Amino acid sequence: MVTGRAIQRTLRLPIVYVGFIARRGKGSHGTLYYGQRFTVVPDRKKELPLGTLRAMLEQLSLKQSDLN
Repeated sequence: MVTGRAIQRTLRLPIVYVGFIARRGKGSHGTLYYGQRFTVVPDRKKELPLGTLRAMLEQLSLKQSDLN
């Protein structure tokens, strides 16, 4: 499984802005920005369910293979 923090680390590319704002979420949630797109990341320390991961990647217009 993949954690929210691992996604944030993996997506750091020099061409695209990647940022995380913890205060733009409720509780342990935060907002992950990837260029002009964004998604809400649940607790960054916990593993993401596969469906949640797929939904987040779809919101960011990415594929699971982009994380490797």
